Amino acid sequence: MSRTGQRPPVSQPSQGHKRNQTSSQQGSGSSRKTGIKLMANAGSPQQRAEEEQRLRNAANQPQPQASLSHSTKQPKLTSLLRASEYGLQRQQGEAEGWKSAVHRYISLYNQAETEQHVQVLSDFVTDAEHCERLRCRLERLRERELLRGVLPAGSETKAELVRVNESPSEVSVLIKLHIRRRMEQRGRFYMEERSEYERLWLCPAGKSWDVMRVEPIISERRPRYGTSTENWMTVDDYTFSEGERSTPSMPYLNYDLFPQFKHRQPGIPYRRDLVAAYADRWWNEGNPAYELFEVNCTNYVSQCVFAGNAPMNYTGKRESGWWYKGRNKGQESWSFSWAVSNALTHYLGGSRTSGMRAESVFSADELQLGDIITYDWNGDNRFQHSTIVTAFDAAGMPLVNANTVASRHRYWDYRDSYAWTEQTKYRFFHIADLM
Repeated sequence: MSRTGQRPPVSQPSQGHKRNQTSSQQGSGSSRKTGIKLMANAGSPQQRAEEEQRLRNAANQPQPQASLSHSTKQPKLTSLLRASEYGLQRQQGEAEGWKSAVHRYISLYNQAETEQHVQVLSDFVTDAEHCERLRCRLERLRERELLRGVLPAGSETKAELVRVNESPSEVSVLIKLHIRRRMEQRGRFYMEERSEYERLWLCPAGKSWDVMRVEPIISERRPRYGTSTENWMTVDDYTFSEGERSTPSMPYLNYDLFPQFKHRQPGIPYRRDLVAAYADRWWNEGNPAYELFEVNCTNYVSQCVFAGNAPMNYTGKRESGWWYKGRNKGQESWSFSWAVSNALTHYLGGSRTSGMRAESVFSADELQLGDIITYDWNGDNRFQHSTIVTAFDAAGMPLVNANTVASRHRYWDYRDSYAWTEQTKYRFFHIADLM
């Protein structure tokens, strides 16, 4: 199999990045000193003396109550929490009640990610089932990185409060975690990022609050019958028939949406650099030019491939081709293969002589930038997740981007995901160099 180009070197973050992100900013609730700043004013000595006397009198006057209230008012918990802020918040007395417990949870979560050991968090969280789930994930992560020769060189965790439900006896909080891990391998560094959701249930215990239950939202594990009202969520079982595989539709571009490609010539190179650039630009948000799906991983991968010059295979039939047209009068206009991992897997595995073509390869180390990996978590040949190759580690193994559970430069095997099981299977697709 021919290969073109070389894998780009892994970018190295600045040397000023510390092992743990423990620095914190000065809290806004700290006491504020008041004083008088003397200014150099023009005028006669008598005028300057009068001005200085006026300022001294003003300094001896009591401050207005509103100003004092403003300077000492404790700010509410913002929607953005940092793992490194818990100690400072606790010292200043600004984190109280269940909010203090959430701060503490984020701090311990970050420590567990850094140390790759669950005990620091299991001593705080009373949910034994989740602690066991987290223990298995961190053990897989620790074992994998030992085999790779990778050491975590630092970790930072932020959390955004998405939804809060309060009652006198219980508080449930939906948080969005953003984890940044700096990895060292063979003297080289790279940054791995991911965003995921968790729901916490907290109950009062005397003057404090306990985290009673933790439920990770495992969006990579697509439900067989989705909870969304979107019809496309229920087509996870869709597969191409043998007849459709042997007689694929002719490639066709959606000229209405993309007129700049109307006169393109055959043999256009697949721009892997553009694929990686697009993937890094939109990894943690949706491009407003496209629909944003509740489970967005395959839609995101299709956009990345299209950004690299892959032509659409437009048939107008959702069960064939690979195409996107958006919505028309409330009706969905895209193929299953554009938005559903199982359908994209079968489309890439089909045989065709023109348009977007892919070759199924045996291992991840055969992939290049812009190639695709799909994931079957249960080993039942129903693929539920898709990623795009955007970088390589020091050993030449792929790092991938994904959406839904937004991930950037994540190691390709996903053993650090709650979705991963011992039955997980992968399909590796090398996209053709010429379209």
